[in-house]
Amino acid sequence: MFLAKKLYSATKWSLAGLCDAYKNEVAFKLELAVAVMVIPAAIFLADNLSELLWLIFPVLLVLVVELMNTAIEAVVDKTGLEQNPLSKRAKDAGSAAVFVAILMAAMVWVLFIIDKF
Repeated sequence: MFLAKKLYSATKWSLAGLCDAYKNEVAFKLELAVAVMVIPAAIFLADNLSELLWLIFPVLLVLVVELMNTAIEAVVDKTGLEQNPLSKRAKDAGSAAVFVAILMAAMVWVLFIIDKF
């Protein structure tokens, strides 16, 4: 029973985090919209499970990294809105991580399409 309660609470807070990101983060909304479009395309294009996973996982990784970037920004903003070089570094690093994840997903898709056709 204890495990079920913990799982319920963890799921509840995770869904709250997803809902909050969707409501408050434009970038997350855009990335989610892309995911909703490309995941069905991946199902259509992939010839096997391995190809499907290679197409879907980088797209989901973009969403994961965006959520982490959102968390970093929230914590930095909570500590204060004054200019601070460490705050800038943290926010820039989070943004760079999202950028790298997007590049990775794009490269996987582009190389897959080139190889496919």
